[in-house]
Parts: sequence; C-alpha cells; structure tokens
Amino acid sequence: MDILHLVDRLEELFNESRPIPFTNNVVVDEDRMLDLIDQMRVAIPDQVKKAQKLVAERDRTLAQAQEEAQRTLQLARDKGEGLVERDSIVEAAQARADQILEQAQLDAEATRREADRYVLEELTNLEIELERVLNQVRNGIRALREPHGANPQTDEDSPE
Repeated sequence: MDILHLVDRLEELFNESRPIPFTNNVVVDEDRMLDLIDQMRVAIPDQVKKAQKLVAERDRTLAQAQEEAQRTLQLARDKGEGLVERDSIVEAAQARADQILEQAQLDAEATRREADRYVLEELTNLEIELERVLNQVRNGIRALREPHGANPQTDEDSPE
C-alpha cells in the first residue's frame, strides 16, 4: 500500500477524532491508529523496493550497453579481419563502443541520482508526517493522563 495513502488515512482518523474541550487535543481510536502505524511500517519497505527497482533498471541498462558495445566491437573485428584497413575499422568500432559505454554510464548515473533523490524525498516526507502524527499522539496521551479540569498551577504545586 502506498505510504502517502496511509498517511492520508491517519490524518482522516485524526480529523474524525473527538476533541477534548478547552484543549488542542483529541481522543484517537487507539486500535485504528496502531493498525495504520503497522501498515506504514510494512509500506516503507515497499517504497524502498521501488527505489531498488530503479537502481536495478539502471544496472540493466548499463549491462545492455556494455553488451552492445562488445557486440559492436566483435562485429567490427569479424568484418575487418579480411580487410587491409582492419585497424581503422576496429578503431572506429572501439571508439563507437567506448562512446556507447560512456553514454550508458552517464545514463545509469543519472538514473541512480534520480532514484536516490526520489527515495530521499519520500523518506523525508514520511519522517515529517510521522513526527507530526507522533506529536499528536503524545498530546493525546498527555491529555488523557491529566485529570479533567485540573488547574495547571495546581498540578505544579502538588507532589507526584
């Protein structure tokens, strides 16, 4: 399941929660909240798997380019064996193979950078959202632990 969908569901749970009068806190359905948090824990590896697929795709592209470069070089060698100008053909093929390989490496590096950027962005967004939800949960817990209608000054004066 998409992590952003789960965050939306968590926010929906928060918005459906009953407010505690005279506070900024709400009472949250603990079972639903914990279920969503568990689903988030499962979904995070899915986001990482997507990034790994991008990296694997980059590696496949590089391998294909190397294979194509080798085939081009071998083809040039095979065709050029009978020719007097064999060296120039092989050099041209080698230059073309090197060019293909260099471009494939540039493409693979660009794909890796994009995958890294995507993963960093997704994990950063997740961290921010989880911190926001955690703060809301802590506020709710704190509100439930405080006696109803307690005067904050009285709480400080009373021993724990």
